[in-house]
Amino acid sequence: MNKPLSRAILPLTTEALDHLMPLNLRLDSGGRIMALGPTLARLLPQPVVGRSFFTLFDLRRSSALTGVEDLMSHSGLRLRLTLRPEFRSPGLRPIPFRGMAIPLADRSGLVVNLSFGLGVVDAIRQYGLTDNDFAPTDLALEMMYLVEANTAAMDALRGSAMRLQGDKQMAEAQAMTDTLTGLRNRRALAQALERLSRGTAPFGLMHIDLDFFKEVNDTMGHAAGDHVLRRVAELLMQETRAEDTVARVGGDEFVAVFPDLVDPGRLDAIARRVIEVLSRPIPFEGKTCRISASIGITTSTAYHVTDITQMEQDADEALYASKRAGRGRATFHPGAAQAAQPSAPERRSPQG
Repeated sequence: MNKPLSRAILPLTTEALDHLMPLNLRLDSGGRIMALGPTLARLLPQPVVGRSFFTLFDLRRSSALTGVEDLMSHSGLRLRLTLRPEFRSPGLRPIPFRGMAIPLADRSGLVVNLSFGLGVVDAIRQYGLTDNDFAPTDLALEMMYLVEANTAAMDALRGSAMRLQGDKQMAEAQAMTDTLTGLRNRRALAQALERLSRGTAPFGLMHIDLDFFKEVNDTMGHAAGDHVLRRVAELLMQETRAEDTVARVGGDEFVAVFPDLVDPGRLDAIARRVIEVLSRPIPFEGKTCRISASIGITTSTAYHVTDITQMEQDADEALYASKRAGRGRATFHPGAAQAAQPSAPERRSPQG
């Protein structure tokens, strides 16, 4: 028959106690600190031996524990406590402790053992703690490694997600861009027109076709033609606003869309400038390329209901009216701007 086990007192040296519980405090019967473990001593910016335990710590959720007798009578109660501000190093955040107070067998004092609990990660980072600062059985550092591994994994996932998002945005931008000129392409133009057609703001539409571009390609080669197209793109961007959409929609065809701009005089002035700058000689490898432009214009205000397809057809018709009238000019589609007169700047021939 088993006999009941009697309570035994295990005498431990100070070194052994500190090794097992590096965050311990030994209190006398008056609650004064007689000694403390090495890790706890590292956290304190000043000596505390001889001070009252209750001047060192604030006990949370334990307002009834105000003296050493309370700790004695509540042996084994889980404590939540933090160091008072005057016992924390400047600039450090308060670290919450969890603890338990156990009276000595002769009730001549208590041993209070502390742990960092969920604050262990902050404690390790703030105080530079290492494996030697914890009990051999404490899994604090393993927990720290898991937290750091999880953080690294999450950072990697966030980085990967950001790269994927960046790649997606880049791919979307490339899908909307004409690779030769850097202007918007047909897809981007269609989206811009669709957005404007759903809104209430009026807009102008300008269809631009290069005159004499075929002669440049035929006589000087495709490299010269590509150079001219890139230069045309630069000039069109210079003559339009940041909020405008300029797109290359064919070999030598371009479309410009002008949100909130339907005034015939202003659109005609833009067309005149475009025709003038595109008529200037374009140097290429010691030779001179000469082109011009014909333009057709319409505005959304000319229609009872905005019809993008009809607007594009009408701008195209106005463009070919400019071509038939001698090229190097701009024409409004009938009804788009009755007050505007077709512009016809002086046109240079492709030969001179």
